[in-house]
Amino acid sequence: MSSHITLRQIEYFISVADTGQISRSANLCAVSQSSMTISLKNLEDAVGVPLLERHARGVRLTAAGERFLRHVQSASLSVDRAIVSAQEEPEHISGHVRLGMTETISAYLMPSLLATVAQRFGNLTIDVVEDTREVIELRLVAGTLDIALLLVSNSAEVSDLKYETILRSPRRLWTHPDHPLQEAQRVTLEDVALENYLLLDMDEHVTTVNKYWSKHGVKPNIRLQSKSIEAVRSLVALGQGVTILSDLVYRPWSLEGSRINRRDLSIAIPTMDVGAVWQRKGAMSSPSKALLDLFRSWKKNTR
Repeated sequence: MSSHITLRQIEYFISVADTGQISRSANLCAVSQSSMTISLKNLEDAVGVPLLERHARGVRLTAAGERFLRHVQSASLSVDRAIVSAQEEPEHISGHVRLGMTETISAYLMPSLLATVAQRFGNLTIDVVEDTREVIELRLVAGTLDIALLLVSNSAEVSDLKYETILRSPRRLWTHPDHPLQEAQRVTLEDVALENYLLLDMDEHVTTVNKYWSKHGVKPNIRLQSKSIEAVRSLVALGQGVTILSDLVYRPWSLEGSRINRRDLSIAIPTMDVGAVWQRKGAMSSPSKALLDLFRSWKKNTR
């Protein structure tokens, strides 16, 4: 990386890549629009190639910008982890926790969770059980699991269990970067209904989709219903359809390296809520409490 590139420039660039608008990113980063514009121009000068190009609704990444983003996101994440690692002292908690998860949470939260537990609680062992929400709830009631992470927005709460929302992940429209809906001033469900829709069939997502579409009296034009999020991601990136999914499962590229953009819709789409669930009666063990406190720290850090 050039010595003329600063971490602040990288922060601004990642924000603009995510929002597609310099003005919105300037507000998010608490700087003036002119300061952000100058910083991005200096970044492009340092890199030596254009990274952004303007269009009617804001800016988009050039091909070089997409390649650059892929690398700086990885570098930024490594810096964040290094800072956390330097600041935290391992806590003296020992024992083991039987933790239940559904497949979506396992795919997108388990790796970072286990890495954080190993760093913060060196003597704590986590036994992860992946299953459907219904089975995990039954095992919590039976006492064969200590605590679970579930999509509580899908759950009709079981009276013997306690539920606490940890993360609320907004759902947005995903399209190919050059899709006309990315240029529109506003996008309604009626607009989306005119497109080929790629429906993810995972963790009761189909039920959630049917609820908010039917509420507005509209039906998606389903081209494909798949249990593979990578298949949906790749087809969106190849311009074969659109989808509405949560930020938690968003990645800006498909497995083939093609770009995916997202944007808000004109109506409020239900969030995907991740929550901790445990048995209502009886005392929670110290290791389970430590893990619950870790989950709650995610809640504080995402406000």
